[in-house]
Amino acid sequence: MTALARPRDGRMIGGVCAALAQRFGTSANTMRVIFVVSCLLPGPQFLLYLVLWVLLPSEESHREAW
Repeated sequence: MTALARPRDGRMIGGVCAALAQRFGTSANTMRVIFVVSCLLPGPQFLLYLVLWVLLPSEESHREAW
């Protein structure tokens, strides 16, 4: 199981969708489409994205910690 960290490559904005895609074994574009479609539904999806952006370590800082 891989650690959840925002990757250095493949980012569009913050790397949250790319990190989730790596974790769940799907493509980053698929995860982005799922996120955009989920934003059409009621709920705090955008706020969750911002929270994950702040809380998830960047891949390079995550590697330094290990």
